[in-house]
Amino acid sequence: MKIAVLLMAAYFLGNFSPAFFLGKLTANIDIREHGSGNAGTTNVMRVLGVKLAILVLICDLLKGVLAVWMGRYFSGETMAGVCGLLAVIGHNWPVLLRFKGGKGVATTMGVGFMIHPQLAWICLVVAIVIIIITRYVSLASMSGVLLWTVLLWKTNGESAHIWLGIALSLLVFYRHRSNIKRIFNGTENRFDVKKS
Repeated sequence: MKIAVLLMAAYFLGNFSPAFFLGKLTANIDIREHGSGNAGTTNVMRVLGVKLAILVLICDLLKGVLAVWMGRYFSGETMAGVCGLLAVIGHNWPVLLRFKGGKGVATTMGVGFMIHPQLAWICLVVAIVIIIITRYVSLASMSGVLLWTVLLWKTNGESAHIWLGIALSLLVFYRHRSNIKRIFNGTENRFDVKKS
């Protein structure tokens, strides 16, 4: 029973979409109908500005942090990873928003920092460098989570963590499949900021 409650709590925690609610509260818009159509930090930055984007980033990241903490505190390390994964799934496919959510990058980052913070910092730095060089946030996001998984494997991380990394990588790449096509076509949006 406790496990079932944990799993449901992690999924519904992921359902909370700060991008959606801030869009409604501050501009009376559905962020999913503007910009790239994604309920995430980058699109909020493009449509609503930097300040709200930072708030969205923090909230989405904290979802991953809290989900892993819940699993770890109430069960153990394996459940910590499962809860983190469910929070990302809840973010990507929230039943409360008719299964149309974000791409899960910030929530994945929160999970990564809770599971292996040292490797997460390395991946964050690499992702930032990729953004600076290419201005492709999507490429940086995919590279970061993939690198985290590879580093877990190379540093002999726990098998449960490696499988978690594989699952998170698959989710991030799947949610970025249209971005991948646009990168190869040369039509992917480059990083830009709406100042407000």
